[in-house]
Order: sequence, then C-alpha cells, then structure tokens
Amino acid sequence: MSRTSIPDLLAAYEDGEPLTMLTAYDAPIARQVDRGGVDMILVGDSAGHNHLGYDDTLPVTLEEALSNTAAVDRAVEDAMVIGDLPFLAYGLSVERSIENAGRFLKEAGADAVKLETAPGGETTIELVDRLTELGVPVQGHVGLTPQRMNQIGGGFVQGRGDEQSAAADALVETARALADAGAFSIVLEAVSEDAARRVTDAVDVPTIGIGAGRYVDGQVLVVTDLLGLGGESYKLSKQYADLDKTIRGAVESYVEEVRDGQFPAEANVYDPIE
Repeated sequence: MSRTSIPDLLAAYEDGEPLTMLTAYDAPIARQVDRGGVDMILVGDSAGHNHLGYDDTLPVTLEEALSNTAAVDRAVEDAMVIGDLPFLAYGLSVERSIENAGRFLKEAGADAVKLETAPGGETTIELVDRLTELGVPVQGHVGLTPQRMNQIGGGFVQGRGDEQSAAADALVETARALADAGAFSIVLEAVSEDAARRVTDAVDVPTIGIGAGRYVDGQVLVVTDLLGLGGESYKLSKQYADLDKTIRGAVESYVEEVRDGQFPAEANVYDPIE
C-alpha cells in the first residue's frame, strides 16, 4: 500500500475531512503513530528539545534532521513523511537550499519538506516556487516560527495586532504567497483563532493548526506532548497519555526486581546445549 499523497490530502480537504498530523523523531514512535492512522508525520526540528536534549530548535543540524527523518521513513508505511528543514539549512542561497531540501527526499526517504516563512518572507517564498518546480513538495509554516525566536523575543501568539505579534493581514498575505508559489499545505502555529480563520478562508490549500484554534483544515501536535513524555504541558496541546509515569514505574519495578533477586528468573535463562 502506498503512502498518503498530496492528491489524497487535497481530496480529503475538498471533502471537508479534517487532516491529522503528528511529529515523530525515531522509528519505534513513528511506527505506532503511523499505525494510529495519522495522515502526515512531521519529523520536526522540534526534535531539538523533545528528542535530542537541546534547549530549543536552533542547534539541530542538517545531518541530525536527515538522520531522524531516515529513521522515521524506515518505520512508516502509510502516512506522508515530511522532513523539517532546520535553522540555516535554507535561505543562504537558492542553490544550497535546493540541495539541502533534495537530500530529505533522495537520502532520507521523505515525501515532502517543511520550511518556516517570516511575514512577507520573499526568500523562502522564492525557494518554495523553485522547489515545487523541481518536484520537491513543500509545506509552508507561518505564525509563530520557532527558528526566529531570538528575533521576535519569545513565544508570542501571532495575529493579535500588538507590538509583539505579526498583523493578521501580514499572515494572510504571506500564506497566499506560499500557496501561489506551490505549497501544498500551510502550518499555522500559535495564531489567534480569528487570524487563522482569515488565513484558511484566503488560501485554497489545507491549513494545519497547532494552537490556531478550530477554524482550520487540520491539526498537528508534538508527539511527546500528546504522550506526556518528558515535557511540560502547553495550552495549545492536549495530553492523551502519561508515559512519563508509565516509564518511570517500569524502571522502578525493574530496579527493585534486580536488587531483590527476582530478575532474571528461570524463564529468562538459556539452557546449556545438550
């Protein structure tokens, strides 16, 4: 069975069926996310603080992102796999950006790439146009763009119209430009619900929200937030499990059984060769 394709996503979008996306960074989690039935798996640069132990997304290297994406690719059968271009892996030049994006498809097995776009970001919009012309599908990303956190000064909700927030008009125009350049969908992160609705109404490709409210065409969450695995709770997310508690309990039981001589038991011992 082939993976979910762009025509599949667009058909669901046209039918009004909400799209689903989760992140994954390794094979075991990706396998279960895929079996759970999501449409898309994003191998996000959010791996920086959710998988690799960095403080944020900025230290993630191209090679780390490619390695994570390849691991996910090896485990996934049905969902579309989208590789996230890390900080400064694109934008320095069109040629280098195309080369780096192409590696996600040629070497890591991704079906598409994602890149962040600042309001009015002409460089990335031009790059989306060139990549799609060359056959590299691109998912756009507007609103709160974590790779620009040092520039914007923090994790501020966008589209509110205050001094710390991009204007809704700017988000709409940037999203339109991305769609016109060929982006097959657009992630809206930490955007006011009204601004997200305006963007969704303004473009003819699916919008995928994370902290963007109810009036978008699909949703994405960071998988560790959903699983309750090693992170804090965010308003934009919902915790569907508590793996921190489950894993800690399993480890505590293991330690106790080893120290009490209960493990290994007879069932865990190999018999000698007769």
